[in-house]
Order: sequence, then structure tokens, then C-alpha cells
Amino acid sequence: MFQWKNNSCNIEEHDAIFQEQKVNELKAAIGLLSGRSLAYCTDACMKRYLKARNWNVAKSKKMLQGSLMWRSAYKPEEIRWNEVAVEGESGKAYRADFHDRDGRTVLIMTPARQNTTSHDNQLRHLVYLLENAILNLPEDQEQMVWLIDFTGWSLSNAVPIRTARESNNILQNHYPERLATAFLYNPPKIFEAFWKIVKLFLDPVTFQKIKFVYPKSEESMDVFKQHFDMDTLPIQFGGRNDTEYNHEEFSRMMTKDDIKATTLWELKDKASY
Repeated sequence: MFQWKNNSCNIEEHDAIFQEQKVNELKAAIGLLSGRSLAYCTDACMKRYLKARNWNVAKSKKMLQGSLMWRSAYKPEEIRWNEVAVEGESGKAYRADFHDRDGRTVLIMTPARQNTTSHDNQLRHLVYLLENAILNLPEDQEQMVWLIDFTGWSLSNAVPIRTARESNNILQNHYPERLATAFLYNPPKIFEAFWKIVKLFLDPVTFQKIKFVYPKSEESMDVFKQHFDMDTLPIQFGGRNDTEYNHEEFSRMMTKDDIKATTLWELKDKASY
């Protein structure tokens, strides 16, 4: 028993040394950074990019440089709720007020509540929610969970393939290792045709994180019970929480979070110059 524990510690120590070495190699490959690029590229951040590219430094460098260019142009940390609030009026996507059993931030999405047609603003709304989910992660967590309710979904209210593809590109290319699991709840039969196209855009790692959950399948619902407290899980997902989305209340919460985000980035700016 003692020998097993000793071996386990040695493996963990070896992994830690290996990861630190790779992070240092990536830092050297990226070169000098300043401003918000420097603030963004923490050791934890670099580990996520390395993990997403199977610890290949050259591939990780290319991916990270792409993200730094994207963040410099898109400025995701500067998007504020009042700019995208119209997208959230129907409650089609929002950050839940509960966590999963591992303490991770949860984003709830209901595609059938689609209420706008602007490709650009829908993407900005998604990016805002991703940044907000990260802002609200506990210190010991780096990943979020998505709960996607497909009840009422149809091809008539589905987002265009272009928007779905671009959303996926943003998540995979600029938020690597931020998604723990995406639960697709109650997808209708017609969704299969849409899914056959969308899954072509997914890399193998992201694909493995997609879990289908069917309310009439006890085995399928047991997956939810493993990941969520059923008292906090909303009724729409088979839980016992009957609280519904309140746009005004959520807007007040996001306004407070915007102040928190501004303060956080101001502190990072001071530290990086």
C-alpha cells in the first residue's frame, strides 16, 4: 500500500516537472509580452493551450498566438452587458446561479428561445457569457459546464450553420480546456440532421465532452444525478428547482459583474506594465 502511494506521488511529481518544463519552453517560444497579452498568459493559461495541443510546444505557440491576435482585435474582456443584453431577454443563454457537484460554473442554454437574427451580436453575447463564466469560476476550477435544453427546438428557430460553426471555432481556438462537459438535453429526432453537420466542426477532444441526455431514459438521467444536485437543477432539466429566468434580476447581476471585471483587468494592467 505504501509502495503504491509512493509511486503515485512520484508520477504526480514527474507530471508537474514535465508540465513546468513545457510551460517554460512555450514562454521562450512566445517571447516577450506586454500589456493584456502578458496578463492573459499566466502559467495556467499556457498549460491549457499545451494540453489542447497534446503538449506540443510548436502547435501550442501557434494556437496561443492566434488567440492573442484575436483578443487584441475582438477585446472580449471589454464587452459589457448593456451591449448584448437584448440577446438575453428571452433567457436563451445565461449563467446559472448554481454550480455542478465539482463547483464549476454552469451556463444554461435553450436554443428554442432564439430571439434575434444578428450573427455578430449573437457571437458577442456568447463571448460575453464565456468571459463571465470564467470570471465566476472558483479558484480551484478552470472549466465550465453547459446545460443545453433542446425542448421545442426546430430547424426554424435553429441558429444558422455559419453562427454554429463560428461559435465552435471561438470555443475551441480561443477558450481551450475551458469546457468540461456540454449536456445536450432532450434533443428531438430532427436534431440528428443538424448534429451531423455541426459535429464535423468539432475536434476529437471537444466531441468527447458532448453528452446526450434523454428525460425518458433512467440511465441517461442518472448522468445528471452524478453531476448535479437535483434540488438545484432546474425543472426543465428534470430537477426540482422551479426558479425561472428573470431578465431584470440577471441584468442587475451582470452589471455588478461588469464592475468586478473592469476592476480585475485594471489590476492586471497595472501588474503587467
